[in-house]
Amino acid sequence: MSNLHPFPVSNPVPPSLPLPFDPAMAPGLRSRMLRDALPEPLQRLLDRGQVGRHSRFTEDGFADVVEDWTPPEGVTARHAALARQALAEIDECILAPASANHLLGRVLALLSHFPAKATTPEVEQLLAMDWADDLGEFPAWAIDQAARRWRRTRKWRPSIAEMRSLCEEACAAERALADRLRAIAMVGERAGETGSGTGPVRPVLAPAVRRMR
Repeated sequence: MSNLHPFPVSNPVPPSLPLPFDPAMAPGLRSRMLRDALPEPLQRLLDRGQVGRHSRFTEDGFADVVEDWTPPEGVTARHAALARQALAEIDECILAPASANHLLGRVLALLSHFPAKATTPEVEQLLAMDWADDLGEFPAWAIDQAARRWRRTRKWRPSIAEMRSLCEEACAAERALADRLRAIAMVGERAGETGSGTGPVRPVLAPAVRRMR
């Protein structure tokens, strides 16, 4: 019987192909394709993780529903390396913030469909810059989807809060997957530092809008 470790140290993480992603696809199918392209060990961990939900309240009352996702036992340093690799690709290629030019252009175009009365072009420019600042965390495709949805379903000018909500909804599944991969990586790295098969597991909190579809 061979004594070789199933994951040779000389090649701890096999090279991966680009993860499939098409923002034009239906969110459920898009999310499922992305998840199914992950290495099988990560898929098994994602299936075995535990999900809990509870309400979150602020001084203004009910805010939203918070999701607790806890990685299962048995997360290893090998899993952490795989998770970090997939997470880097998702962060850099799928959830990377939109460029300033794209974001500002999209905001100006959207606002031009709903012209404000008695607003000078200079003020409009400043307003668009505020929008760009407040939407700057979102990827270009999520902003485009949010703007398209608003144009097709509303007759009035949107608020920044409304557009943020649509952007968050657009990339909810991808953010949820990234959150869970990050949790796997953190637990696996702690396990590697302690030399144990798994480390103390702590829930990962995210708005329910980010839950996996």
